[in-house]
Amino acid sequence: MNYLKTGMLLVILTMLLVWIGGAVGGAQGASFAFIFALMLNFISYWYSDKIVLAMYGARELSESDAPALFDMVRDLAGRAGLPMPRLFLIPQETPNAFATGRNPQHACVAVTEGIVRLLDDEELRGVLAHELSHVKNRDMLIMSVTATIAGAITMIANFIRWAAIFGGFGGKGRSSDSNAFALLIMSIVAPIAALIVQLAISRTREYGADRSGAQIAGTPKGLASALGKLEQHNTRYPIAASPTTAHLFIVNPLHGNFLSALFRTHPPIEERIRRLLAIR
Repeated sequence: MNYLKTGMLLVILTMLLVWIGGAVGGAQGASFAFIFALMLNFISYWYSDKIVLAMYGARELSESDAPALFDMVRDLAGRAGLPMPRLFLIPQETPNAFATGRNPQHACVAVTEGIVRLLDDEELRGVLAHELSHVKNRDMLIMSVTATIAGAITMIANFIRWAAIFGGFGGKGRSSDSNAFALLIMSIVAPIAALIVQLAISRTREYGADRSGAQIAGTPKGLASALGKLEQHNTRYPIAASPTTAHLFIVNPLHGNFLSALFRTHPPIEERIRRLLAIR
C-alpha cells in the first residue's frame, strides 16, 4: 500500500510539472518541462550522494577508524541481504544519520559524531537498521526523483513569477493582464503543491523504513528509544541542514520556526514510536 501511495504521489508531481510547463508554452512547454526534469533526474541519480556528503563535510571511515561500528553495520547488512555500505562520519555534535546512494551496491551510511556518543548499542543498531532499510527499499532513488521534480517545478515557477510581474509574457489589455495574474497565482501555488506532495512521499517512506528497520534489527525497542532521544537533542541543538536535504535524515533536522513545523519532512516522532512499539 505504501508503494502504491508513493507511486500515485509521484504521478501527481510529474503531472503538476507538465501542467505548469504547458501553461507557459502549451504542448511544447509541457514537453520541454518533462525533458528538463529527466535531465535533472539523470544528474541526481549519478551524483546526489557525492553532493550531499560534501555538503555536510562527511569523511569516509576505514574499518580501523571505527571497528565496532563496522562490525555492527556488517551484521545488519548481512541480516538485510545487502552488501556492506561505505560509512561516513559527519563532524557535527547534533545526533543524526542518513543514507544515500543510487542503489544497494553504491550505498553510503553517514552518522554524526554526536549520534555515536549519545546512543547505546541497541539504539544505534536500530538507527543503522532504519538507514539500511532505506537502502534495501531503494527509498533514496525515490526521494532523489521526488526532490528533482519538485526542484524543477520551483525553478519554472520562479521564472513565471518574475516574468508575470515584469510583463515578460507580452501583450496589452485586460485579457493579457488576466493571463499574467493567473500565471502569477499559479507560480505561487504550484511550488507549494509540489512541496506538499514531496513531504507526503517522505513521510510514507519513513514509516516503511521504521517497520522494516525493526525487522532487520530484530526488535523495535532500540529504534523507538533512539527516536525519542534524537528528537529531544535535535530540537535543542538543530543541525545546520539545508531544507532540500532535510528529508534524508532519520529525524527532522529543522526546528525553531513556523514554516519548518508547517512543512515537516518527517512524521511526528510520537506516532513513529507508537507504531514501532505496536509491532509484534
